[in-house]
Amino acid sequence: MAREKVVLAYSGGLDTSVAVKWINETYGLDVVAYTCDLGQGQDIEAIRQKALRTGAVEAIAEDVRNLFVDFFAFPSLMAGALYEGKYPLATALGRPLIAQRMVKVARDTGAVAVAHGCTGKGNDQVRFDVTFQTLAPELRIIAPVREWKWTRSEELAYADKHGIEVEATKEKIFSTDQNLWGRSIEAGILEDPWVEPPPETFQWTADPRTAPDTPEEVTITFDRGRPVALNGQVVDGTPMIEELNRIAGRHGVGRIDHIENRLVGIKSREIYEAPAAIVLHEAHREIEFLTLSKDAMRFKTYVSQAYSDLIYNGLWFSALHQDLMAFVVSNQQYVSGDARVKLYKGHCQITGRRSDVSLYRHELATYEEGDQYDATAAQGFIKVHGLMQTTQARHQMLKGPSGGHRLELPTIIPPEAQR
Repeated sequence: MAREKVVLAYSGGLDTSVAVKWINETYGLDVVAYTCDLGQGQDIEAIRQKALRTGAVEAIAEDVRNLFVDFFAFPSLMAGALYEGKYPLATALGRPLIAQRMVKVARDTGAVAVAHGCTGKGNDQVRFDVTFQTLAPELRIIAPVREWKWTRSEELAYADKHGIEVEATKEKIFSTDQNLWGRSIEAGILEDPWVEPPPETFQWTADPRTAPDTPEEVTITFDRGRPVALNGQVVDGTPMIEELNRIAGRHGVGRIDHIENRLVGIKSREIYEAPAAIVLHEAHREIEFLTLSKDAMRFKTYVSQAYSDLIYNGLWFSALHQDLMAFVVSNQQYVSGDARVKLYKGHCQITGRRSDVSLYRHELATYEEGDQYDATAAQGFIKVHGLMQTTQARHQMLKGPSGGHRLELPTIIPPEAQR
C-alpha cells in the first residue's frame, strides 16, 4: 500500500536534505521535493536530481522568475514597500509565492501535508504557515528544523549515519537567502551591531571605496508605476532587474545595514544587498514626486507602510492586501515618465526626471519670463490661511484671562520675541 505524501520546500542544503529522511522516519510519509527558481543563481535541475538521490519519491523544479517579478516584486515597488523604510522585502516576497506553488503541487500529487525548513525564531515560518493555512487549511504543516532543534553537528552526524549527500561540512559563516529582488545575510559576526560587516559578507556589490572612479548613469522608464524600459530599451522585468543588479552592484550601490524588528518580537541585525531594488525604488519615487498631488503623495506613505508590514508579516493572501492594491493601482495610473539616476561609489542620485503628465509646470514655477502665476491672489490667500491662528492669538494667546494681561507665549517662541 502506497504511503501518503508530503511536499517539502527543498533547497538542496543541509537542513532540507536531512529533512527528507527525517520525515520518512518520523511521520512515515513519502517526500515530494519542490524547488523553484526565483533568481537565486542556483541550478535547480541539479537540486532536483539531488533531492531524488536523497530519497524523495518525486522532485519538481520550476522557473517562476517572471511570476515573482510581475506579481510580487513590481507590485511592491508600485506600493513603495520598504519595511521600516529600508528593506525591499526580497525574502518576504518570495515566501508566499513558494508556498502558493507548493499548495498546487500538493493538490496535483494528492499530498496530505506540506513542509519547510524554517527555524522557530525567524519570520519565514510565519510566512509559510500562514499562507498554507489560508490557501489549504486541510494540509498538515511539518517544520522539521523547528521540531528537532538539533545543532549543526547533530545534523551532520545524522546525515553521515544515513548516507545523505552533504556538500559542506564546516560551520557556515553566515545565513543567507537570495532571489532577484535582493540578498539577505545574517548571523555569525554580524550579530554584533557594532561590528562592520567584513568584506566576505557581500557578493553582489563592490566596496564603494574601490568602486569605479567614473560615475555611470541609467535611465528608467515607468508606465503607470511599473518599470518598462532601461536606457530607452523596452525590456521585461526579469532581465531589467538582472542588468540593474550588475550595473548598480559594480558601483557599490544597494548595501543595507538594518536593525530590524522581527514579527516574533525580537530585534535582529540584517545585512541586505539589493542594487536593482534600491535604484528602482529611488527612480519610482521621483516620478511620483512629479505626477502625484501633495495629498495623494502623503496618503500614499500610510499605504506604503501598511503594505510593507503586510508583506513582512506574511499576510500576502489577505483581503486587506486586495484593498490596498486597489488603491495602489488607482494611485499609480499617472505615474509614468523617465528618471535618470547616477551611480557612484555606493550612492544612487537622481539627476533628472520628466513626464508627459507632470504636475510640475514651468510656467507656474518660474521666476523668469513666461511666469503665469497670479501673485495678486497670494495676499488674500495668506489672510484666509492664517485666519484661525491670528484670531486665536488676538483673543486668547496674547490676552490674559481677566483681560489686559498678556500671557507668555509658548516656549517654542524665543523669549526676545515675546517682549
